[in-house]
Parts: sequence; C-alpha cells; structure tokens
Amino acid sequence: MTPPTTVSDPRATALATPAPGGSVAVVLRPLLERLFGGPVPVRVRAWDGSTVGPGHGTTVVLHSPLALRRLLWAPGELGLCRAYVAGDLDIEGEVFDVLDLRDDLPASPDGDVQVGFGVRHLPQLWRTAQRLGAVGAPPPLPPEEARLRGWRHGRQRDAEAISHHYDVGNDFYRLVLGPSLTYSCAYWADDAFDLADAQAAKYELISRKLDLKPGMRLLDIGCGWGGMVLHAAQHHGVEAVGITLSREQAALARDRVAAAGLADRIQIRVQDYRDVVDGPFDAVSSIGMFEHVGLAKVEEYFRDIHGLLRPGARVLNHAISRPSPVGRSAISSRSFMGRYVFPDAELIEVGQVVTAMQRNGLEVRDLESLREHYARTLRAWVDDLEQDWDRAQRLVGPARARVWRLYMAASALGFEQNRIAIHQVLGVRTGEGGASGIPATRAYLDLEHPSPRADQPRA
Repeated sequence: MTPPTTVSDPRATALATPAPGGSVAVVLRPLLERLFGGPVPVRVRAWDGSTVGPGHGTTVVLHSPLALRRLLWAPGELGLCRAYVAGDLDIEGEVFDVLDLRDDLPASPDGDVQVGFGVRHLPQLWRTAQRLGAVGAPPPLPPEEARLRGWRHGRQRDAEAISHHYDVGNDFYRLVLGPSLTYSCAYWADDAFDLADAQAAKYELISRKLDLKPGMRLLDIGCGWGGMVLHAAQHHGVEAVGITLSREQAALARDRVAAAGLADRIQIRVQDYRDVVDGPFDAVSSIGMFEHVGLAKVEEYFRDIHGLLRPGARVLNHAISRPSPVGRSAISSRSFMGRYVFPDAELIEVGQVVTAMQRNGLEVRDLESLREHYARTLRAWVDDLEQDWDRAQRLVGPARARVWRLYMAASALGFEQNRIAIHQVLGVRTGEGGASGIPATRAYLDLEHPSPRADQPRA
C-alpha cells in the first residue's frame, strides 16, 4: 500500500519556480547519474512535474527546491532523511524499492556504500542547486529530531532518549504492533503464524530458556507494555516485576495487568535497572532494552544483573547487535537512526556481549540468532502502518509517521542483508560447586510446540 503524498512546508509553492533553460529534471539528470554511476534507476518527479528515470514504478517526488537545500547543508543520509521527514521529498509506491537503491550506489574498494552525496559530489550539487534556486539559509530542522542534554548514558539523558522514542502515544504503538503491544522481534516458529502468534511464541521461547515455574520471581528489564510479565504470569505462574523508563508504557502496562486480574502477581515500575535493590530473582529477562545500555556501561549492567540473581538463576539477554566487532558500537549521531529513532543507542557485537557476561560471573549456555525473524517482524509492522496510514498521521503527525515508516523498512532490509543482527544469549549464575541446572541438551525448549497465545490463559 502507498501512503498518500503530503506536503508539509508552505514555502514550497513560493520556491518551486521553473528551472532556467529547461525543466527541473533536465538540470537534475547529470547530478543523479553521477550519484548512481550510470542511468538513474528510479523515477524522480520534480516540483515542475518533469521526470527523470524509468517511466513507471515507484517514484521519488521532490516537492520543492527545499529538498536540495537540505542536502546542501547535510549532503549525506541525514539530509535526505530530513527532506523526507519534513515532506520536501516523498515516496509514491513501495518504500522498500527506494531503500533497495542502496545496492545501485557505487561502493568504495573496501565495500563501503555512502548513502547520499559525498564530498566528490559537492561542487556539482552546489551548481545544480544554484541553477534551481535552492541555495539559501538552512531550513528549520524537523521538530522530531532528538536534542538530548547531559552526559551520554547518564540517568537523566537515558530517560530523555527513552521518552523520545517510546512516549509518542500508546494508540500509535497499538496500531503498528498489534494487540500484543510487543515491540521486539517475534519468533516465527510456524509459517502459518500471524504476528500475535509469533510474538507469543517468542515469549514462550524465552520462558522455556529461563525455565520459568510457578512461584518463581522474574525481573523483566525494559518491560514495555508488559507483554513478557503477562505471559510469564499467565502461562508459567510466576511473580513478576517489570521496569521501564517510559511513563506512558508503565501506565498502560499497569492497566493491562489489572485487566488480566494479575495485579497481585505483577508489579510495574518506572525505574532504572541500576536502582533495583529488591533481589534476589529466580530469573531476569531483558528484551530489546540492551541497545540503550551502551558499551561503556556493559560491565556494570551484567554485574548488576549478577547481583540480582540467586545462585542457579538464569538471565536471557535479547538484543540487536552489530555483525562485526570492528568499528564503533554507537549509532552515529549524524545518522537518521541516531537523530530520529534511537538517540544514544549502541549495537554491541554478540562476542563482546558473551565476554562481558562471562567476565561478570554469568556462564553463557545458549546463543541463538533470530535475524530472519526480525526482518519478517518489521515487514509486518510496516504493513500495519501503511494499511492504517491516515489514522497513524492523525495520531502522531505526518512527520513522525514518516520516521517510523522509513526506519522500520530500512531495518527490515538491514536484517535481511546481514548488516544488523539480533541474538538471544542465555546465561546462568552458577550455584554451589559450579552447578548450572541447565539440562544436557536443548530438548527442554520443545521448539516443535512453541507457545500458547498470550491472550489464551493457561488452564
């Protein structure tokens, strides 16, 4: 489904003057051909109605010269994304088709691909912008761009980063995520599963890895809207504590707990994991929260978890990671993801995660990649968003809806192409004499019969 085109900047009409000496497309063609190293592989329609590229298929729409002006001030990925978020640039057709254009961009000898205009393009970009009347002061930044204050990964700044991404409205998240309100990779154990089935399967897989049993005490770090603690209490009889830094998440999670009749067994708190002092717990789950910890805090993170576990208890860390240990773990602050989606987030290579767990007294016993599962999950979320696009825009505004559409589609391709990864790592704080309590084989996971649905309470 193609979301309808919107134009957000009233200056577009005033700036959208005809190109001197010909159509806008004629002026743009040499620049675009240099960018792609050959014929333009996608249809581009300019503000005067002229086009360049194939005569059919998905179309990139330039609503005004402001799109080029944003590229003058931020020539790479960030400028392109600002133009899209602000509505100066639009996509008519499949967003995946446009994102796949990354494969058409020339690569450096080491295989690196630069999205957007590099230094070598700047003189031609400047000349083109001059001809089209796009040169001028920098346009205002979209208000959806994050501006965090304070020390990186300090408590206050971490809370701001979480609020930027998660406190955008529970109704919007319900529209995208579906009734399970689960904002992490699903587990597609059966091709016939729908999204709700696959999310329940993920919770059940984690529950079995943690060996949850009635009466056990579970801590869920980054509990979101309570999906894991609800599943664990309903289907495994545990007592659970869920913690989050998002007040909007916590409020709805408490409502869901009360509606399920589990307020006596589940507690939801707005709390930093560093402030939890009421251990020991029989199990700890961390699902999609670890990305906000940061490499500099990883040792402290696992040391704190070790201190919260009783001997023989397990921890399951479910987190997005980088495929390679080479390079920085932090998402660049000059990237679309770093400015609009996950400010201050870091993707830590799984080998470094294993080492940090082992170094802090957590014996790693199981590691599983769910990369293809997350790609499928993200495509399901994109479908949900696009199928109810008008309502999504009413809930959070056109610009933020565009942020989510772009980020989820780009992430799906990232997982499919092994540019980002995700792993579940199971560790145990061993007991007396080094006892782990872990069965000799993985048969205890019973992966052939993965889950009851979270909305179907256990008999």
